[in-house]
Amino acid sequence: MKADYKNWMPKGMIACSLAVSVVLTIITMMIGVKKKIGKVMLAVSIMCGLLTQWMYLLYRAFSYDGKRQMSKQIIDGVSSYIRIPDGGKCLDVGCGSGALSIAVAKKNPTAQVIGIDRWGKEYASFSKELCESNSRAEGVSNTTFQKGDAISLDFPDETFDAVTSNYVYHNIQSKDRQELLLETLRTLKKGGTFAIHDIMSKSKYGDMESFVKKLKDMGYEEVKLVDTTDGMFMSKWESTWMGLSGSAILVGRK
Repeated sequence: MKADYKNWMPKGMIACSLAVSVVLTIITMMIGVKKKIGKVMLAVSIMCGLLTQWMYLLYRAFSYDGKRQMSKQIIDGVSSYIRIPDGGKCLDVGCGSGALSIAVAKKNPTAQVIGIDRWGKEYASFSKELCESNSRAEGVSNTTFQKGDAISLDFPDETFDAVTSNYVYHNIQSKDRQELLLETLRTLKKGGTFAIHDIMSKSKYGDMESFVKKLKDMGYEEVKLVDTTDGMFMSKWESTWMGLSGSAILVGRK
C-alpha cells in the first residue's frame, strides 16, 4: 500500500480547463476568425489554452511521483523545523491529505500530531479518510485527524507543544491574515516551536517584518522569517511563474 498525497493542482481543474479550451477552439473554427466575434473567441481560446498549460506544468512540479517533487521538498523542509518533546502534541492547521502531519509524526515518533482541515469542495479529493489511509500506508500511528477551522480553532490557549501549517492562510478570505497567525499561535504552549509556511507577500499579509517584531515584543523567544524562494524550496523564477512569490516560513519558539 502506497500513500497518495494527491496534488496541489487537482486533475479535475486541468481537465475542466482543457475541455473549455477545446470547446472554445471548436466554436472559433465554426465562426471563423474574420468576424469580430471570431477574433474575440480566438483570443479567449488562446488564453484558456495557456492557462491549461500553466496548470499542467504546476501539476508536474508538485507531483510526488515526478522529477521535481516540489511538494515533497517543501513538506520535508517545513517538518524539519518542528521539535516536540516526548509525549507532547502538535497541531497541523489545514492538513489537506495529511502529508505534513505525517512527516512531523515520523520525525517525532513519541509525540501526537493532530491534523485539522475543513476539507472544502475546492479540494474535493482531500478528506479525513484520505489522511488516515495515508498514515496507515506510511506505518504511522501517532496521528489523528479532525474537522477544524483555522479562523477559530476549537482548542484552548497553550494546548500544543508545536504548531505548523503549509500554504493554508492565503486561501482564506481575510482582511488581516496576521490575525489568523495569532489565532494559531495562541494554542502554542510557552516554549513551544512553530513553523508556518505560506505566501507571505505584503499584498496578502501586510508588513511581516513588523509582525516578527510584534511577536518578539510579546515575549516570543525566537522568531524569524525565512525566504523559501531563493533556492531553499524553489528558485525565484519558479516562484514567479508558479504564483508563489513571497513564500516564506515563519519559524521560532514561544
